[in-house]
Amino acid sequence: MKRRVRRYAWLMTACLVLFAGSLPVWYLAGTGWALAMCLVAMVLPPIAAIVGNSGDPDDPGEVDTRYGPNAR
Repeated sequence: MKRRVRRYAWLMTACLVLFAGSLPVWYLAGTGWALAMCLVAMVLPPIAAIVGNSGDPDDPGEVDTRYGPNAR
């Protein structure tokens, strides 16, 4: 579970940095770069949710034991 939480935290931190950093970039580099940063920041939260909810294959408590080679 620690790996999932860490990955989720990294992705959401990147999202916040991109979103907050787009204002200074807008002043320095222009609208195009700031808009690109906001678009990437817009896509990251759904990806972070998918990563945060995915199972960790190294954690035996999160393996689906109803089907497959680990079935009981």
